[in-house]
Amino acid sequence: MRNIMKILKKKTLKILAKNAPFYKLRIVLFRMCGYSIGRNVYIAEDLIISEALDDVNNLIIGDRVAIGPKVTLVTFSNPNFSKIREYVKTEKGKIVIKDDVWIGAGAVILPNITIGEGAVIGANAVVTKDVEPYTIVAGVPARVIRKLKVENENSN
Repeated sequence: MRNIMKILKKKTLKILAKNAPFYKLRIVLFRMCGYSIGRNVYIAEDLIISEALDDVNNLIIGDRVAIGPKVTLVTFSNPNFSKIREYVKTEKGKIVIKDDVWIGAGAVILPNITIGEGAVIGANAVVTKDVEPYTIVAGVPARVIRKLKVENENSN
């Protein structure tokens, strides 16, 4: 019974967070769900986190990350009761979004993905593999568009 109440609480908080009118409120509510969210993060409206509700530590978001509207983060996916269950495997895994990442509107991030520091994910991209730091990816599936040239902060 305790576990059911915990799952219901998390599901309710996710619904409230997805529809919260202010981004700071969305962040507070998502943190209450147990997600690790860094400082100075922006989360736009309609973020979907598709997961097994009893999962913990399956989503880590670094500092200064910007997530556009209608982004979907998938940490758990399976065909449920479909006849194809025996032919496809259930996908389950952590998503790690490092510092200074920008994720465009409508992007989909699949399980077991790490998005490197300073990466940019184009709008409506479907990320199926890790993204290297300071790289722009876009498309379905997401492909490297180019590398970003970043000046060293310590240089004069």
